[in-house]
Amino acid sequence: MTTGRLPDHEQRILDEMERALRRDRRLDRRLRTGRLRRRPDLSRVTHYRPHVLTVGLLLAVSIALLVTGIVTSRPAVIWTFAAVWPLTLFAVFRLVCRWTER
Repeated sequence: MTTGRLPDHEQRILDEMERALRRDRRLDRRLRTGRLRRRPDLSRVTHYRPHVLTVGLLLAVSIALLVTGIVTSRPAVIWTFAAVWPLTLFAVFRLVCRWTER
């Protein structure tokens, strides 16, 4: 099959099919919502390679939040620490794994 232009009658049929698909609202809605419900791509998470500076910054922020939370006992600081700490542990783990692969 050549990669040239379609014959005129096939091009008309193709154009008519495209117009009909564009008018189909149910199909359009399904295609739009189907993309939003897609599962997260976990391969991006497993291939995360943090830099030493990023891990250092996360550790510094986590320690500062920990100390501030202990001193002030404010719920907002404690919840912020609770959100940042798992990210810090994951980044440290990935950095250590990267160092041990060499």
